[in-house]
Amino acid sequence: MKGKRKLLIAIVVILAAGLYYYIALPAFNIHSSDTWFFIIFLLVMVAVIYAVRKKIGKAELRTSKTMKFFGFAILGLGIIYLAGSLLSSPIVNAKKYQKLMKVEEGEFTEDIEELSFDKIPLLDKDTAEILGDRKMGSMVDMVSQFEADDIYSQINYQGNPVRVSPLKYANLIKWFTNRSNGIPAYIRINMATQSTELVKLDEGIKYTTSEHLNRNIYRHLRFAHPTYIYGELSFEIDEKGVPYWIAPVKKYNIGLFGGETVGKVVLCNAITGETKTYDIKDVPQWVDRAYSADLLVQLFDYYGTLKHGFFNSILSQKDCLKTTDGYNYLAQDDDVWMYTGVTSVNGDQSNVGFVLANQRTMETKYYKVEGATEASAMSSAEGQVQNLKYTATFPLLLNISDEPTYFIALKDDSGLVKKYAMVNVQKYQIVAIGDSVSQCEENYLELLFSNGVKEVEKDTREVKTITGKITKIAQGVIEGTSHYYLMLENSEDIFDASVVDFIDVVRCEPGQEVTIEYKEDKKANLVMSLEFDGIVDKEEKE
Repeated sequence: MKGKRKLLIAIVVILAAGLYYYIALPAFNIHSSDTWFFIIFLLVMVAVIYAVRKKIGKAELRTSKTMKFFGFAILGLGIIYLAGSLLSSPIVNAKKYQKLMKVEEGEFTEDIEELSFDKIPLLDKDTAEILGDRKMGSMVDMVSQFEADDIYSQINYQGNPVRVSPLKYANLIKWFTNRSNGIPAYIRINMATQSTELVKLDEGIKYTTSEHLNRNIYRHLRFAHPTYIYGELSFEIDEKGVPYWIAPVKKYNIGLFGGETVGKVVLCNAITGETKTYDIKDVPQWVDRAYSADLLVQLFDYYGTLKHGFFNSILSQKDCLKTTDGYNYLAQDDDVWMYTGVTSVNGDQSNVGFVLANQRTMETKYYKVEGATEASAMSSAEGQVQNLKYTATFPLLLNISDEPTYFIALKDDSGLVKKYAMVNVQKYQIVAIGDSVSQCEENYLELLFSNGVKEVEKDTREVKTITGKITKIAQGVIEGTSHYYLMLENSEDIFDASVVDFIDVVRCEPGQEVTIEYKEDKKANLVMSLEFDGIVDKEEKE
């Protein structure tokens, strides 16, 4: 009988431990707090079962050797855990924490290239979620079974800034009826053009956050690598559009629990569940997010505040810098960089610079550019449209004509972008508003010139001449003005003639011989004069 009781108790303990593990998913790793809590949980559970089985009362707890053993074991583990936490903390290891992130000083105009309008992310995550929900609402065949997840990872896809998010099962019943085929699509939103696509897949996504059993992505990753301590997961797509889960594996560099960075990255195919582990230095180029923005911000705060030790960061705070309250993302060189401002710990109402950190490699650059905080820039932008009661998104830092500039989207009450603002970082009284990005930039440049920040550059390009028959004519409209684009025989160049400046261009036809005076430009050469059939149309350009 006693043997059966012991067997039953053992089964209960094993089942309880298994259930705890299946739900909590602790890593079997000495650096994981979950592991320590799991062991303490097991000891407490065994102690309680032993006390109940032996009918040990309160009076006998102090005399029972077995209960003392459990008590000392639990207390000992607790003391070791607390001591390990203290010895791993910045209080003891300030210098080590300060050196976790290597920061280089950069040159703004050299490192931050001027982006074309089709590369500037105009939306924030909240607006992306609204667009995603609207797209789902229009998909009659899916909206009753699925809904958009709220992940919306920002990545660089085929040279464009996009946000992607998988769908999820609408509820438990919809999961049960659809899980055999998986989730049939994901949402992709171009952050520059605001176009929203529901990308349908030939084979459904089987491994998601909305799964309830073994195909739950967290459970799948835990069973694949029981010892890995995972960071924040992100959902990405490779250059072919195949969906993956990106799971950074934490690395602890200081003591038991301190100095967190990323040592490895696990890539999990969201359709097949196949996993592959890479050392952080070998992560494929298309992966954009191994380091979360929050981790990068924390690492830079260690770098900025612990230069003279932990107590200096709390008391005198000499030379202490910290990041501002917020961040945004910038796509450069096929990578996504986290941007945030840097200010003094003493609470100054201005920034002393800003930082860019690569989310794949942790490469970090600091730029000394004094100016307005992001909050001040947002207030300035909102003040320009206060009658409309638009709210500003967290700024994106851009290089506009070699000037560090906050670019801000202004949203209405429904969360949709209605206008755009550009605020000069160093002279934040210079604020330009526009209904489009190009209009906003035009207004901003005019303010830079009128305020003496920039001088109008003289056009020194050489005027060239070409004669030939027209092989192709195309018409386009730029900011309300019609333009004719001409191509001539024996030339691959495109020649741009504005109808406002060259009204006679409408008379041109393919096969007609023309003589064009022009200045070379990046995409299309700028027409200075147009001559054909005895007609001379000329516009003087300064």
